[in-house]
Amino acid sequence: MGRVIVGAGLVLVCLGAIVMLLERLHINLGRLPGDIVMRGKGGTFYFPIVTCVVISALLSMVMWLVNRR
Repeated sequence: MGRVIVGAGLVLVCLGAIVMLLERLHINLGRLPGDIVMRGKGGTFYFPIVTCVVISALLSMVMWLVNRR
């Protein structure tokens, strides 16, 4: 159980570092062109569809590379 928690922590640290690096490069995930934002009197609806597609494509490529062996 301890190894799983440490592994998850390392993955989160790596993801945080990647997000910080992307922000420095002015690539804000969740604020890409094509993401849907609707503002109204009662609230705001936000759906990051392009961000979801980009993350899905990246994860698909990583999984393809991992499973190639």
